[in-house]
Amino acid sequence: MEQGRSQQLFEQAQRVIPGGVNSPVRSFRAVEGTPPFIARGAGAHVWDVDGNEYIDYLGSWGPLALGHAHPAVVEAVQRAAADGTSFGAPVEQEVELAEMICAALPSVELVRLVNSGTEACMTALRLARAYTGRSKIVKFAGNYHGHADGLLVAAGSGALTHGIPTSAGVPESYAAETLIATFNDIASVEGLFEAWPEDIAAVIVEPIAGNMGVVPPADGFLEGLRQVTETRGALLIFDEVITGFRVAYGGAQTLFGITPDITTMGKIIGGGLPVGAYGGRNEVMQQVAPLGPMYQAGTLSGNPLAVAAGVATLTELQRPGVYEQLESTGIRLIDGVNAAFARAEVPSTVNRVASMFTGFFNAGPVSALAEVEQSDTAAYGRYMHALLERGVYIAPSQFEAGFVSIAHTDADIDRTIVAVGDALAALG
Repeated sequence: MEQGRSQQLFEQAQRVIPGGVNSPVRSFRAVEGTPPFIARGAGAHVWDVDGNEYIDYLGSWGPLALGHAHPAVVEAVQRAAADGTSFGAPVEQEVELAEMICAALPSVELVRLVNSGTEACMTALRLARAYTGRSKIVKFAGNYHGHADGLLVAAGSGALTHGIPTSAGVPESYAAETLIATFNDIASVEGLFEAWPEDIAAVIVEPIAGNMGVVPPADGFLEGLRQVTETRGALLIFDEVITGFRVAYGGAQTLFGITPDITTMGKIIGGGLPVGAYGGRNEVMQQVAPLGPMYQAGTLSGNPLAVAAGVATLTELQRPGVYEQLESTGIRLIDGVNAAFARAEVPSTVNRVASMFTGFFNAGPVSALAEVEQSDTAAYGRYMHALLERGVYIAPSQFEAGFVSIAHTDADIDRTIVAVGDALAALG
């Protein structure tokens, strides 16, 4: 695999961009080597600046359920751009996108568009605090909700320990407002409410964990979160930045039949353009300025390019058979991958929910962060590079999700399964 131009660009980038990348995981530090610089994408394939072609299972980290450069999305963006790229004023398409989101998610009566998932989650916490008058937040070890200060917190020495910062620049005092629970362990959440019965404003959770690799919720876990938050007067926030419109048109909350108080969204609702949103029931959202005292603003929120792409994407996702196709493609891929690992006698666990998946170098089961962390990350790195050599592009980290799109064909899946078998054979 030729990488001369990518190597040159990476060296050039490191002189002007921290680490040579604008988001850390792109640097390939977890798996070593040089990241391919992508030049273009079409359907389920991407090409790098050296002309190498890959079947793409990253899909811009999830939003491209339609594949790259889908004609309806491209046309919508081109049409919007021709009329102006930004106004900092209301546009018709943002109303249309908001109506589509409210119609799709039963928990969302009002929605505010923002510019990223990080911004959506950050604001959702502020909203929960404004509504409840409380200060503390519960999050789960291994869940990621963007890089806002209060969310860059990992587990301490026990379930009732205050969080500690996992990033320089986050004050201990601010991190102490974030409490850490164990994903898929409702008792750890109940213990926090016992310790701080009048202080917790909200519990924020990825209903399907996607940032420690894909880890589905255990039976009764989400129901337990709904019950304990209602009983204790706290809000339940679903971070559906990855899962929203990905695992079902109405997101994970529709898939599992749970109604959160606030939902955060991103990725797909902009068709791959920078966008996010937070929404919830009317009485909660009435706190948001200009209706209420909780301030949040953004000059580019509701940007005409992003909302045009979002409307086009959600329109396409409503076509009959789209989610059935995503499901069947996911099953076909994972069945083949599991068979290849079994033939190679390599310990593995593949977790899949709908069109998102992660293959762990771990005999499993993998249902919590402690089990995720037992995975062989070095083996994953070698495997990822072996797949790149064979034209298959997966996440450069053991702890990230992969995705299929409606653009992946049977031929793509068959070629991928062969590449997996060859990659495992090459690893010995």
